[in-house]
Parts: sequence; structure tokens; C-alpha cells
Amino acid sequence: MKRFVGFAVAGMAAASCMAADWPQWRGPDRNGISKETGWLAPGAAAKQVWKAEVGAGYSSVSVSDGKLYTMGNKDGQDSVLCLNATDGKELWRHSYPCKAGSYSGPRCTPTVENGKVYTLSREGLLLCFAAQDGAVKWERNLAATLHASAPNWGFAGSPLVQGDLVIVNVGDSGTALNKETGEPVWNSSGGGASYATPVPFAKADKPAVALFVQKAVVGVEAASGKKLWEYPWSTSYDVNAPDPIVIGDKVFITSGYGRGAALLDVSGAQPKVEWENKNLASHFSSVVLFKDCLYGITGNAGGGELRCVELASGKVNWSNKETGFGSLIMADGKLIVLNEKGTLFVFELNPDGCGELWKGTVLGPTCWTPPVLCNGLIYCRNEKGTLVAVDLRGK
Repeated sequence: MKRFVGFAVAGMAAASCMAADWPQWRGPDRNGISKETGWLAPGAAAKQVWKAEVGAGYSSVSVSDGKLYTMGNKDGQDSVLCLNATDGKELWRHSYPCKAGSYSGPRCTPTVENGKVYTLSREGLLLCFAAQDGAVKWERNLAATLHASAPNWGFAGSPLVQGDLVIVNVGDSGTALNKETGEPVWNSSGGGASYATPVPFAKADKPAVALFVQKAVVGVEAASGKKLWEYPWSTSYDVNAPDPIVIGDKVFITSGYGRGAALLDVSGAQPKVEWENKNLASHFSSVVLFKDCLYGITGNAGGGELRCVELASGKVNWSNKETGFGSLIMADGKLIVLNEKGTLFVFELNPDGCGELWKGTVLGPTCWTPPVLCNGLIYCRNEKGTLVAVDLRGK
């Protein structure tokens, strides 16, 4: 069922900041780093610009051309929603039957590319919409047509659009479809998917993708799905959820339940371990790499702390226990952390630690979805589906 809602665009004062769209999971470069500046005024009180109820789930938001896209679940139906990013008014929605599941609701974040929006349900329904009005361009039930079995808590990785393909973490080493038609191009065997999003990189100047699946991290050719390398990595309950980070011929991975982290050299046919330890064990919050340091939340939901770990050695540079469990992004050399209790932190980084620039409660618990900064607003949601836009510019 699709419902189109008319709207009037609300005016908003021009911001004295450099802004950029956030059109997909983890931002324009899929690394959790925003290019925005001027979004934080020292001592500014948080201004809640708008609030919306979007349905239960863990979907983050994507913002493109003034529109915000997210997902939620209510009364046995998933909804893909498009809101005005400035005032939160609903522009369109598309709903379809989907069980809420354990830890209710969708996990995927919509991907916006060239006027289209791609989404994946926890049950494996892949959809392509017209970004402007929500018209369905095509849909493909991957569980039914490709006999792809979902991981224990449902499909969670967001679609990656790369060239003519849309690639998802479905199967032992991913699945690719034609982005215009939804026709399968290549796929791997039915089981084995985990919860991370595919990460693009290049191998010998050819497009490739890294996927963190149930029992391994794998690199595959984007065009064919051919495996380039594979490194075994098992975690309790098969929860390999944080996205891999690819740095040239090196790949960083981390997972929770005390499993830890590793830096791999994938320049040869068989990956080699540069280092492996338990200094960063991220349950499902992806890590940010900035100036040769890794910033992430170590520990499982209900516990945890913010840590800075040296990429080259895996050594802990510093920890901050005040944050507890949560997720983070980065902008203008600052960390934006939303913890599971709904407290938002902004930290200035320095060689010896992190200086707190701002702290405030912006939302009720439980918040396991990373915040998003776009066009001066910070978007935060909780698992019940309350989504807020917060302004820290002090206007």
C-alpha cells in the first residue's frame, strides 16, 4: 500500500556551514564521516527542530535533495517513508506485510542513487522506488526466488549501488542484481549472510566488494561475484555486524561477544594477519577510521565504552567510559556519539584523548542506530520509531 501526502515546504534560515547530502548508510563515502563544518556552536542548547514516529526498527536515515528516507514496522507491516528533511512532514510511504520479528522492525537503511531508492526488508524483500513519489520500479523477494535464508535476526545490511549493480549481503558471499530491472546478475549459496553492509573497494583497478558474512570476511569481484580472498572469522551467534574497513590492501574487522578485532593483509591469494587482539570488540556499531586511528564502541549492548585504537598496531590510545554502549559518526574532526540511553555527545579529538564539547539527552531509549548529520541537523532515532532532528548551531 502506498500513500502520497501533499506538503508545503517550510522555510528555514540559511546556515553558515558547509553541508553535504547523506544518501546512504554511513554517508557519502560509506565511512561514517560527514564533510560538514559549522554545525556546532560552542555552548549551544540543543534545539529539537521536529519529531516523527516512523515505526519500530533500527533503520538509520538517508538524506538527498531535501528528502529523508527511513523504514519502520507497525501492525505487521513494514513501511518505507520519505519525509521532508527540514520539517519532518511525510511526503510518501510504501507499506507491505512483514513480521516485526525479534527486536522488532527493519534494520536496513535506504540507499538513494540517481533518483531511485533501494531497500531490503529483514525477510529479504528488495525494493526499488522512484525517490520523488515512491512509485515501485521493481521488487524481488530474494528469500523466495534465490532460496536465500536470513540470519537469525533477519537481513540487516543496506544495499550497495556500484556501477550497474545493487549488491546485498545475502548468501555466503553476497548477491548482485541489475539496479534498473532487479534481475539477478550473480548470487552465492543460500545461507551464510550476516548483518554488515557490503563495502566497495578496488582490486587491480577493478571494482570489488568486501562482505562480513556469518563465518568469514570475503572479498569478491563486483562484476562476477568471484571470490578474491576469504578469511575465517567466527563470532558467537554468527553476529558479524560492523562493516569492514578497507585501506588499500589492508582490511580491518571487528565483532562483539569478546571476539575482538584484526587487521588483515589481503594483497596475496591468502589473507595474512597483521595483528589480532581484543582491544576493540564492537557488537554491531561500525568503526570510523581517521588519521590512522580507529574510533569505535567496544563491548556489547548494555555495556561498553568509546575507544581509540591505533590502526598500525592495534594498541589502545585512550578510552572513554562515560559514553557506555552506542554508535558514532565523525564530522570536522569531531566525534558524534549517540548512546543507547539517548544521550548525544560531541567530542573534540586530541592525541591524548577526547575533549567533551557537548552533551545532552535528545531521545528516550533504546538507541542502537547511529546518528546522521546532514545540512546542519543531527538525526537520531530509537527502536520504538521516534525520530528527531536536532540543531546544535545555536541559532
